[in-house]
This record gives sequence, C-alpha cells and structure tokens, in this order.
Amino acid sequence: MPEMPEMQALAERLDVLVGGATLEGATALAISGLKTFTPSPSELSGKVVSAVTRRGKFLVFDLGGLRTLVHLSQGGRVDVENPPKRTRPKGAVVRFNFLQRPSVLIKEYGSHRKAGWWILAENDDGPLAKLGPEALSEEFADFVTTGADRRRLNTLLRDQRTVAGMGRGYTDEILHAARLSPYTTLTKLTAEERRSLQQAISEVLSRGMESERKRTGGLPTKLPGRFAIHGHAGEACPRCGSSLARVSYESYEMVYCPQCQTGGRVLADRAQSQFLR
Repeated sequence: MPEMPEMQALAERLDVLVGGATLEGATALAISGLKTFTPSPSELSGKVVSAVTRRGKFLVFDLGGLRTLVHLSQGGRVDVENPPKRTRPKGAVVRFNFLQRPSVLIKEYGSHRKAGWWILAENDDGPLAKLGPEALSEEFADFVTTGADRRRLNTLLRDQRTVAGMGRGYTDEILHAARLSPYTTLTKLTAEERRSLQQAISEVLSRGMESERKRTGGLPTKLPGRFAIHGHAGEACPRCGSSLARVSYESYEMVYCPQCQTGGRVLADRAQSQFLR
C-alpha cells in the first residue's frame, strides 16, 4: 500500500502537472469507486485546481471550495496520461481530465477493489475528520514523548486515527531502525527509547520521501526497493546479519529482526504472542 512518502511525493508531482488547471470533468469508471452522493461529479466541471496536496494517505485536489479526495488503498495506482485518454482500462476507478493538461487516471490492480474517491462540499472534511496528526508533526512528536498508550507499537503506528500516513511497510522499517519490539508499548519505553522511536520516524519517513521525489509521472504498479525489512522475511538483517522473522496474519505479515529488536526471541503467532521488550 502506498504510504505517506509515496503519497506526498505524488501530490507534489501532480501539483506541478495540474495545479492551476481547469478541470474539464471527472469520469467515474467503477461503480463502487465514488464514496459520496453529493456534490455530484458534474459540479466539478470548470473548477480550477488551486493545489494538489496530501493528508494522511489521501490525495487532496483543492478546487476552490470543493475538494476531491483519492485514496489508493492496497492496489490503487495513478497514471499520468499525456496525451489525455478517454479509454476504460481494466481496473480503472476514475479519470480526471484537465484543459490543456495531461489526464490523471486512478486505477487498481489485483482482485481487491478498495481504492476510492470523494467529492467534498466546502467545510466538509469527510474521512479526513477522523485522521490523527501527521507522522512528522510536532503534535505526534509530543505524543511519542509523553503518551501513555498501551497498544502494541505495531498497532499504534498503523492506526490512522492516532497518526496519519504510516502503514505496515514503514512501521516495520521504523521499529527496526529504533531497535524496538513491535509488541512493546509506549508505556514500557524508557525516555531514551522514546527518543529513538521519534528519531526513527523522522529519519525513515524523510528518507522515503527523498527517494520518492526522484520518481516522475504517476505511481506505477510495482514499487520495488522501498523497504529493507518489510517483505524480506528470511533474508539477512542489514544491521546484524541474522535472519529476519515474520508474524503472519490473515491478510498481511509483520517483519522484524529477533536479534536487534526482541533480544533474540522469536515472536509466536498472534494467538500465542507475548508482549516483549
């Protein structure tokens, strides 16, 4: 799933491409893609894109009052179509056509159809209202420093109501960088460990954005090379050389280094795991 670094860099690229452009129209290409009933897509025609920004994992097209949101979920991707197209490719969700600019196609690969878009009236925050502070914000830094949350760090960092923008991939990378067990909690961390966690969040996400800003165009189907830990179970830990381990869940897995993060102990599956330091 694209996370904060991918979405931030994508928003910046789209802002350069279509910022200031007139939106000719938004064509819904999947029945379940549009998540709002009003305003209607026809009301977008003729609106000028004042900016393309990001909030959490959402793209935000600011249309001078109205806003259009896009969430790519697990398999959503973005094509910048130059010249603009009118086709209906497999997995297409919505196409935005702009006057004298490339068109922007939101599509989805795989069998899951969860990518979506919203049209929000002025002063309506829609799904943005439920998001927590941004991962690199001072508000979340204060939470890491002083918070007494008792959830596992792997759960806490992925909860969009607590902190917006991170998912499974960057959470694995951050906890490895901080040398923290994914099953420990904020309440169990020392002051030094909290500082290490905050530093890891800043460094890992900043490094991810730096890498993503080298990309051009939209967001392709394959996003290789983003992670050193996530998705690399069974491979050598880049820090200590021992084998990376996983905890498998129904639809995803969590990857960590037993040597670096859990004192050499291998975490059991979700039914048997114990909270570990």
